[in-house]
Amino acid sequence: MAITVPPPLPSVTGERESGESARWAQWYERELGWPTAGTAPVRLLTGLRFDVLQVPAAAGHAALRRLERTGPVALSGARMSLLVAAGSAEELPGLLDWLEWGGVALALTAIGAGGRITAPVPPGRMAGRPGAAAWLRPPGPRHEEGAELPALAALGSRGGGAPDLVRLVDAVATECHRVRLMRARTGPSTDGSTAQPLAFS
Repeated sequence: MAITVPPPLPSVTGERESGESARWAQWYERELGWPTAGTAPVRLLTGLRFDVLQVPAAAGHAALRRLERTGPVALSGARMSLLVAAGSAEELPGLLDWLEWGGVALALTAIGAGGRITAPVPPGRMAGRPGAAAWLRPPGPRHEEGAELPALAALGSRGGGAPDLVRLVDAVATECHRVRLMRARTGPSTDGSTAQPLAFS
């Protein structure tokens, strides 16, 4: 089953942009069954159909090169969002401890119940402005959602063809740490922040 893409509208400014945002919100709700909030910008509510792992874009791109299978992945400015099964945000601290990343400062955050992220432009559409949220690995049709979201199961093995949350978290944690080490060696980052002392487990 293919997902339909909302039809394009004329050049968007002001009221037209608001109208297109409302149309995108309807698309997310109708095609994927994902609840939304607002229209300027549209927000996807987390903790209901999915949770989100957010990492620096550089770490996320490196992790994606290592991982053939993930859930949907979006890029918004300097941060990457990886969609995972609902409830995964609560599991993250314990999972990081189990993977021996506990106590290591990582730019890895989880957004679960009560959170929200900016909705990327629906697949097949062009972002209206540079840096706008966009899908790198778009979501599949609604009936495929459960199979494509990484989830935690016994010892990280969920069986079947579903992506594995343990491998995903280990890969992004590793790449977040590598990015941090590189920034510590090269000095201040492009956003003007200064490298902090490293912590090791």
